[in-house]
Amino acid sequence: MNLLHFSPLRFSSSPAALHFAKFTPLFSSSPTSHRVWLRSRQLNRTAGMASAAGEGTSAVAPSEGRVSGAADRPRLKLEELNWDHSFVRELPGDPRMDHMPREVLHACYSKVSPSVEVENPKLVAWSQSVADLLDLDLEEFERSDFSMLFSGATPLVGASTYAQCYGGHQFGTWAGQLGDGRAITLGEVLNSRGERWELQLKGAGKTPYSRFADGLAVLRSSIREFLCSEAMHGLGIPTTRALCLVTTGKYVVRDMFYDGNPKEEPGAIVCRVAQSFLRFGSYQIHASRDKEDLKLVRLLADYTIKYHYPHLENLQQSDTLSFEVAEGDLPAIDLTSNKYAAWAVEVAERTASLVARWQGVGFTHGVLNTDNMSVLGLTIDYGPFGFLDAFDPSYTPNTTDLPGRRYCFANQPDVGLWNVAQFATALAAAELLNKDEANYVMERYGTKFMDEYQSIMTRKLGLTKYNKQLISRLLNNLAVDKVDYTNFFRLLCNVKADATVPEKDLIAPLKAVLLDIGKERKEAWVSWLQTYIEEVISSGVADEERKVTMNSVNPKYILRNYLCQSAIDAAELGDFEEVRRLLKVMERPYDDQPGMEKYARLPPAWAYRPGVCMLSCSS
Repeated sequence: MNLLHFSPLRFSSSPAALHFAKFTPLFSSSPTSHRVWLRSRQLNRTAGMASAAGEGTSAVAPSEGRVSGAADRPRLKLEELNWDHSFVRELPGDPRMDHMPREVLHACYSKVSPSVEVENPKLVAWSQSVADLLDLDLEEFERSDFSMLFSGATPLVGASTYAQCYGGHQFGTWAGQLGDGRAITLGEVLNSRGERWELQLKGAGKTPYSRFADGLAVLRSSIREFLCSEAMHGLGIPTTRALCLVTTGKYVVRDMFYDGNPKEEPGAIVCRVAQSFLRFGSYQIHASRDKEDLKLVRLLADYTIKYHYPHLENLQQSDTLSFEVAEGDLPAIDLTSNKYAAWAVEVAERTASLVARWQGVGFTHGVLNTDNMSVLGLTIDYGPFGFLDAFDPSYTPNTTDLPGRRYCFANQPDVGLWNVAQFATALAAAELLNKDEANYVMERYGTKFMDEYQSIMTRKLGLTKYNKQLISRLLNNLAVDKVDYTNFFRLLCNVKADATVPEKDLIAPLKAVLLDIGKERKEAWVSWLQTYIEEVISSGVADEERKVTMNSVNPKYILRNYLCQSAIDAAELGDFEEVRRLLKVMERPYDDQPGMEKYARLPPAWAYRPGVCMLSCSS
């Protein structure tokens, strides 16, 4: 693959790296990088998809996980869903229709049907808010044939199944063709609000992209994906969604630790839902091939803009979209003259915003390959993910990532930039971007990330203005004392804006998380708290008002790996109630939820065993 050069990642294990590394442009024609001023306001970033996908200015979860206005919507049976198949209708497909593993050329997808074997499949859990997105009648989940339909064993009326072709960089190395190796799209459903939602069965059997795998999924990983999809939505973070989870009634052989000891595990299938499952790798694969396939990059870009970025279709020169270089002799950049450049900028900014939100809640994806990067700025492909317990910037939940920790928590912002660079490279190879436009895409990622991250951290602290030094000291303290990231910020709202509180009492509101600290560390925390209280006092915000604000951005509940494991252990014995309870808790992570306090507890000792705190990609 003829990839244009991009500066390597500069990883740092320092907690202060979270403020973050200097971002380097993709194409550097001058020691002085582009510094672009916006003449007026920026592009409309969300263009109608944000609220549906979970993106917005507020992190507060919707009440009871219901979609706004859901009560006024029609309630449809499965046979009444309004299917559309724009992807297969408008893009070239593979002429073959078998699932024999092979290289698929000159095509964006392969038609393939689910082939998973089932025996008395059972419904484990389902999401009411996702059903609302589809206008689906809740009584449909009680149908006797529901599990057969969503295991793929019985075809859904109106569906047109296929697997997508894409490639990607895995751990920084180009891996060539990858594709949907076990995910089969059913089609796109148009709801009563005109929204387009793609439904996909993960674990439904082999496809041409399965390589040497079986195309199946196990209950263990399926529970994790189902729960985290909905938990991230509850946190207000853009994500793919999950309609339901069913067991297949069959067993699947997996070597969980890649140690030569495979075992049988229960099989399962998740129905994933998103406005699109297009990834960076969807464009990369065609850019890596010959000239005929380069045309597919443009075709796929046109499709994506038409259906998912329609506000960029007919740009007009205006103050709101005009950009100029502020220094040097570099040419002006006018995004209205190239919709692909405007689109790439928006993809970069959505990605930057997404990563900043991950950092805010302590989420580590674990496998940030370019084939796992959504072109809509969604969290996608939940594998060995993990939320921070004890604050550790070098934390990676992926055992495969341990040698270099490429995808550790602190590196995610740089990895996001690196991945955006590969996306921009694919567009440039198809002559959709020029060098200056691609450089600008990189600049916008860096600027957007820093703006978003600083805003998030400021709100987490209940402040009205960003204080870099205060936050740097805090992150260092958290790392040194291995303080629980989530519980610390949730308790911080109890610190009073009162400079007269004696030093010996300053730590009292945080004693539940500042465990076993000696005299020297206590002094460090007292010093930080004194500075913090000064900042809080200077903001002029009343304690109660600040507490409400902080609790709206600092969750009480996150999907800790040990909580997932408890639900998995019970489900593997046939008890699905813990999965369902955990789903309900994670739908409202910012609420206190009396009686559910156990789900906010620190991890028990057993949570640090292999297979719980860290996982492999075996699923």
